[in-house]
Amino acid sequence: MTTDQVSLRRRVKRSLRIQKLRAFLLVAPLLLFVLLSFVGPIIDMLFRSVENQLVGDTLPRTVAILRAEEIDDNWQPGDRLFAALYIDLSIAADVKNHTRVASRLNYEKAGIASLFRSTGRKIRNIGSKEYEKLFVDLDKSWSTLDYWEDLVADLERQAALPVTTTAFRQWQQDHIGRGNDVSKLDPNNAFHVILLAELLASPADVIAGLAPLHRENLSAIMAIRDQFPPIEYRESFLEFSNKWADRDVWTTIKRYSPRLTEGYFLNAVDLKKGNDGVEARPEQERLYIKIFLRTFAMSIIITLTCFILGYPVAYFLAGLPTRYANLFLILVLLPFWTSLLVRTAAWKVLLQEQGVINDTLVFIGLIDHANRLAMINNQTGTIIAMTHILLPFMILPLFSVMKTIPPSFVRAARSLGATPLTAFLRIYFPQSLPGMGAGMVLVFILAIGYYITPELVGGNNGTFISNRIAYHISSSLNWGLGAALATILLAVVVILYWTYDRMVGIDNVKLG
Repeated sequence: MTTDQVSLRRRVKRSLRIQKLRAFLLVAPLLLFVLLSFVGPIIDMLFRSVENQLVGDTLPRTVAILRAEEIDDNWQPGDRLFAALYIDLSIAADVKNHTRVASRLNYEKAGIASLFRSTGRKIRNIGSKEYEKLFVDLDKSWSTLDYWEDLVADLERQAALPVTTTAFRQWQQDHIGRGNDVSKLDPNNAFHVILLAELLASPADVIAGLAPLHRENLSAIMAIRDQFPPIEYRESFLEFSNKWADRDVWTTIKRYSPRLTEGYFLNAVDLKKGNDGVEARPEQERLYIKIFLRTFAMSIIITLTCFILGYPVAYFLAGLPTRYANLFLILVLLPFWTSLLVRTAAWKVLLQEQGVINDTLVFIGLIDHANRLAMINNQTGTIIAMTHILLPFMILPLFSVMKTIPPSFVRAARSLGATPLTAFLRIYFPQSLPGMGAGMVLVFILAIGYYITPELVGGNNGTFISNRIAYHISSSLNWGLGAALATILLAVVVILYWTYDRMVGIDNVKLG
């Protein structure tokens, strides 16, 4: 017991809790920063690699019919399917979402993008103008959004005409999702076609419970239903393009309609989903496995080159007096004071066929003018430039570990009869392995994710998988495929790191 008659154990536990809480509050800002800037983006990337909500959310009625049908060799799209596509595509074209669906599906089947875009431009030609005129001639309120809002709200209260109400609400939500002010928009003229088609297919008393004004207007519409031109949805779409009769188009829509998909990961390893399951892509479309192998092979070469060049430099620095070692260390760090882009651009000047290196070799007679070396826009240029950029990351861990190795160990070995080479290999080199491991892990992980230098000096044969990731994120806007490639790259690095830990032991790696 303490002097105030409190259990000593309880007092100690309370003191420890306060200390832990204080320590947590001190690291909380850093923890929050790491979660927001590192963990959050990785989780978002993992989600985007399997996320596939666009097709199902934009074409919900079409997808619902396709999922209920078995598409075989004898299957043909019917008028009911085209009617559903008319509703979905009319809304999507008004909101400009059809281009996004077109781009998503075009990743899987070339030609769908142009099909969706051209149909989106022509979709209003399917009866909507004639229907809108007949509606407005009866009552001008049919052309106002406020009237449609009141009508849809009344229909929802009575649970009547669900196709019309859901189409109208989807149109509103899609516009809101795109940041548009719905109150300033005119109603989509496809609503007139959708409303009449559902009225004709519904029982006569479907409008009996509506407000008098709505009931009167809908009754007036039914009274002149014979004046509305009949719509053949299938024929109308086939007039736009006979590609709408292609089963592969509908199969692609159905196959990539689930909210989660493995399609991006299959594309990332040169596979695709076929009619009989997963299958390899054609030879001319196989790209990513080759780039992955190139990335790992070149990263290993760059790491080994940095080690071969960096070890003697670190050994030389470690043997100098501190004053001179610090002076030479400034030269090692000097590249960090220059922009990465500038250093890479400098290598383009040095390595090109009319560059400084080739001109010097021609001048001293080692090569002739007709046989200048090709050292740029290929793997050679990438290896040279990245070795120069990453070399300090190898030298610094080696130097910091070598500096802690007592020189007396080597002198003792020499005094016992060991040759200089034996003393180095048996005494000095094993003690420098922790720094070598740290430098090689650091250089390899940095090299495998580089994209600026390979992009500028690598050409077609010297780029890394990171360049394809950057291309899909910033140029093609295929974020799903870019996320899948990044996820695979992350997984491979984690596996290699785990393998290294099991074989060498990450605890044996030291930075000094």
